[in-house]
Amino acid sequence: MNPLDRYLATLAGRPVDHLARLPILMQFAAERIGSNYGAFAADYRVLTEANIACAREFGIDQMNTMSDPYRETQGFGATIIYQPDMVPYCEQHPLENAPDFSQLPRPDPLVAVRMRDRIDAVLAYQTRVGGEYSIMGWVEGPAAEAADLRRLDNFFMDLLDDEAYVGELMDFCVAVALDFARAQVAAGADTIGIGDAVASQVSPAVYERLILPREQRLVRGLKAMGAKVRMHICGNITHLLSGLASLDLDVIDVDHMVSLTNVRRALGSRVAIGGNLDPVADILRGTPDSIRAKLERCYQEAGNPFLVNAGCEIPSTTPAANLQALCEPLAYAS
Repeated sequence: MNPLDRYLATLAGRPVDHLARLPILMQFAAERIGSNYGAFAADYRVLTEANIACAREFGIDQMNTMSDPYRETQGFGATIIYQPDMVPYCEQHPLENAPDFSQLPRPDPLVAVRMRDRIDAVLAYQTRVGGEYSIMGWVEGPAAEAADLRRLDNFFMDLLDDEAYVGELMDFCVAVALDFARAQVAAGADTIGIGDAVASQVSPAVYERLILPREQRLVRGLKAMGAKVRMHICGNITHLLSGLASLDLDVIDVDHMVSLTNVRRALGSRVAIGGNLDPVADILRGTPDSIRAKLERCYQEAGNPFLVNAGCEIPSTTPAANLQALCEPLAYAS
């Protein structure tokens, strides 16, 4: 099996030669090829070269296009500042001081600089490793993008003060996310990841009333394009599991503080669980032997379908031997 075959077979519930590996690499990958985080986020050529090199070296089954949350935000008019050793930051959020989003430009993914750069990453992957590796595009979820536009504190106040407004803003974000995803699928992405980390910070009632319906619309749209869908919500999602179970997901990333047993019970056997070693305690500070043992326990707890991953991004200073241990072929248990 090649990496793409292994990944697709896992999602289809079929036996595989060994578990597919989907760790999230960003700064680690950039520095592995002698570059830096800022260049990785700014230039698809650095991003793709770094991820391909790490996939070959460590044994990773999916090419990803993740770098930071501000691709769409730049298309809405924000200025993004790149930093060599840290995540890029947004100099001023487009709706930070003026909530009227009717004045925002609706970004064209083929023209907006940072959105186009991600599309170019998918095209580069398709040219270099298409048919061999899974290629994952990425969009921000409705809550995450609305928070990027308004600024996080304003977004949380909006949830309390003006549900109608925040709902309309998230609807707008979903429409743009679908435009962006469509362009990535056309370029060759077989999977679209959704990053909606803000959702972990709200109550189940707020999530199910305001955010979940927009995520459902986004997931339905992605499925209509023929894409597999991967949901990534950093943090503790235990209180959101009943809502997440209503989404037609193929993959869900699970952070280290969440019980894999609870996730499997809520989502059933139709969703592949990715995770959920602690990126710092288990991966950065662990040993190859402790990582292998913890991964075995995670697999036993989650059962099939399962994808090897940490709870979130692999820290940049992780010893190479530790990432190698995480990515060692782990036998599929029928």
